[in-house]
Amino acid sequence: MEVFLHSLEHTLLDLVILAPLLYLTYLLVSYFSHNDNQKYSKILHRTNKAGPVIGAFLGCVPQCGFSSVMSNLYSRKMITLGTLFAVFLATSDEAIPLMIKEPEFILQLLILLAVKVVYAIIVGYLIDGIIKLFSKKRQPLKDYHDKHCIEHEHRHLASEVIAEQQAFEKEQQESPYYVEEKERHECEHDEEHDHEHHEESKKHSHGHCCATNIFLDALKHTAVILAYVFAITLAINLIEGYCGGVEPLKSFFGTNPYVQILLGCVIGLIPNCAASVFLVELYLEGVLLFPALVAGLCAGAGVGLIVLFTCNYKRVGQNLAIAGILMVLSFVAGLITNFLPIW
Repeated sequence: MEVFLHSLEHTLLDLVILAPLLYLTYLLVSYFSHNDNQKYSKILHRTNKAGPVIGAFLGCVPQCGFSSVMSNLYSRKMITLGTLFAVFLATSDEAIPLMIKEPEFILQLLILLAVKVVYAIIVGYLIDGIIKLFSKKRQPLKDYHDKHCIEHEHRHLASEVIAEQQAFEKEQQESPYYVEEKERHECEHDEEHDHEHHEESKKHSHGHCCATNIFLDALKHTAVILAYVFAITLAINLIEGYCGGVEPLKSFFGTNPYVQILLGCVIGLIPNCAASVFLVELYLEGVLLFPALVAGLCAGAGVGLIVLFTCNYKRVGQNLAIAGILMVLSFVAGLITNFLPIW
């Protein structure tokens, strides 16, 4: 019982120190990102070539709200696939506020952000470049097909076009407001479709939990993260208290950096804030190596993957491919970090 009380006291002390920092961080994030889906879509649409750069820096912002927004925008073809991957890879979720509270880890935090941003930008442009290259290769074949098939298509479509035109003219004569009503219904349908995607993004995005009050939004998010930190920190403290240290955790994760990188990717891919909290706490306790932390946080796009599968539900195969590629890219990020003399 004494060990439990000591672990509980140590955990609560950590929460008391962390709570004000978390609240101020999330209050600032809520102020800048509240209900700005349309603003971000306009910015990214106008600066399409700089998409991976903008996406990488937006992904660095604490929380996973931007990964949720970008998943929604990608499902509507407002951003490129490279920009989406840049956001996912740069997203660190709750890592920044958790590491800031430990002054001795500030340098590692800066290195972590630098590695993730640079890697996200490079990968983003590489993916967009590959897609553009394959698109150019397919274009000559498409032109050849169009040149030899256009007459064939016109012969088959001529009768249909004439029939549709006659039916349209007849209906237009019967109803003078036909065209106006059709356009109005189409506009209403588009607005309803966009509204559904916007509401779906707000449902999963942490930045829109309390859309009318940024103070409540920050308070709610702080409470959720404190609950995760409490549970994970208490579990680690109990292991230390009853087992005389974190040796059981170290034995589970091992000392092999490649195994740790793989485990970090698996944990990071879990679409929840708890994944990033768990990875950071393990790193702060000396259980997880820095390359494994980088790999796990690169894979950790928060609830961005959930929003992607929800909004882009008609392309399940594409969504699964994106998740698989994200896993591979995160593992590569860990391998690269393992060979860099920076940690």
